[in-house]
Amino acid sequence: MSITVFIDGAAGTTGLEIAERLAGRDGIELLILDDERRKDAGARRDAFHAADFAVLCLPDDAAREAVALAEGAKVRIIDASTAHRVADGWTYGFPEVVGHDTVAHAHRVSNPGCYSTGFIALIAPLVKAGLLPADWPYTCNAVSGYSGGGKAMITRFEQDSDIAWRGYALNLGHKHVPEMQARCGLSVPPLFTPAVIPAHRGMVVEVPLPLSAMKGTGSPEAMREWLTNFYASSPVVHMGAEPDGELLLRKSREPSDRLELHVFASKDASQVRLVAVLDNLGKGASGAAVQSLNLMAGLPETAGLRL
Repeated sequence: MSITVFIDGAAGTTGLEIAERLAGRDGIELLILDDERRKDAGARRDAFHAADFAVLCLPDDAAREAVALAEGAKVRIIDASTAHRVADGWTYGFPEVVGHDTVAHAHRVSNPGCYSTGFIALIAPLVKAGLLPADWPYTCNAVSGYSGGGKAMITRFEQDSDIAWRGYALNLGHKHVPEMQARCGLSVPPLFTPAVIPAHRGMVVEVPLPLSAMKGTGSPEAMREWLTNFYASSPVVHMGAEPDGELLLRKSREPSDRLELHVFASKDASQVRLVAVLDNLGKGASGAAVQSLNLMAGLPETAGLRL
């Protein structure tokens, strides 16, 4: 028995990578609209009503419009935009954190943000376990490849080789902050400082912890052990080997749907650096959507993923 999948916004970076992960797979039929019809509301409505699953790779407002177009259809939706990540009635598509069965049985799934994936993977399990406080004002520093910014950002970086670093969201209003706070159960929104670097893909997300100034925290060893056990059964999320003095994000990085976590500590255990390394187009976007789709369709969780 095959399933039909409609990617609304298939011409964008995320949509193209999702299609690559689904193309040629037995039991999956992609419903594709040509260039003349892909922005036609009627054609899109028909596609939603014909498909078993739909993945929205659209700006936020367009994603909300797409959900309206799909009203009354049997289609189960995965939204890769920010529009529904903290919305009622939507399941957060991070099965390692919210539960695989929860995602598998969901009708509406919101794909996590790329930066949020790294932050939540590190912080949510530790807060839930009581190894980190929920009321601490966490700081999150992160860099990403420019492909996460879409076609305009890709063009800008590829045409201007003089850009070495691009800081943004300097007014502290980044769209990922609400889901980072909500999904970790934090009473204070994290102070988030994202930046873009001249690499096509790849991402490093870091949360520094001054343990000597924090009350009620676990030791670095306890944090590392808890995260190791928490993700022990995951084929996607892994604790990384502890490197000697450095982590490298290479421009030649191959596409990957893995998420790698690290716990680094000072010798006296007074300071910790929690670090997540991932592909912003993999577990940070397209890979996460395909993983959720697999679970929702009753297919092997890692089918089509690059691990």
